[in-house]
Amino acid sequence: MEQFIGQIGVLIETHQSYALLVAGIVAFGESLVIVGLFIPATALMMVIGGLMGSGIVEPLPILAGSIIGAILGDAVSYMLGRRVGRGLVYKWPLAQYRPSVARARLFFRRYGFASVFFGRFLGPVRSTIPLVAGMMAMKHRQFQLANVTSAFAWAGLMLSPGWLAGHAASSLGSFGSMEWLAVMGAMTVVFLVVTSVILHKVAKPAPRRRRPVLPQRSES
Repeated sequence: MEQFIGQIGVLIETHQSYALLVAGIVAFGESLVIVGLFIPATALMMVIGGLMGSGIVEPLPILAGSIIGAILGDAVSYMLGRRVGRGLVYKWPLAQYRPSVARARLFFRRYGFASVFFGRFLGPVRSTIPLVAGMMAMKHRQFQLANVTSAFAWAGLMLSPGWLAGHAASSLGSFGSMEWLAVMGAMTVVFLVVTSVILHKVAKPAPRRRRPVLPQRSES
């Protein structure tokens, strides 16, 4: 796996014209249901971010490719769930991942719009939430709003650690680089905090409701 990740980095470094395409494919695959479970997107995005921070590749094509790929990946998963419906859970290959889909359904029922937005940042449900949103007939406009806005945030968050490391290791310190540092660093801090809050709420068990005590009838 490490060798594969290294080869991706070398490919982008030697063929910079493919940077947008590679970043888009990584983000697209990471967002697809089931497929996203097998793609080391975090490590790949850190490597790509490092190339950005060190000045080897331009940041805008990488960001554009990552955002477009993430949007398309979630959109495809959503449309699949919308077209096929809930019966998809009982078919191959999703039948093997029914517990994961069940967790995603509970998460979606509890948080709705927020589950689609923050689900992109949460490993256990990130590749199944869009599918579940389609299966549960979430409104298309509402889904796309969460999809697009979270894609922008996700791209910045995933690329930031590598970018910061690459920037620190290089001697580049122009004004433009400092702008990128401020924007991406702020996005990292904000979304790490918000994601931690969501995870805490999800992990916290719901309080039990007390059953009302019915008055006893008096025998006359």
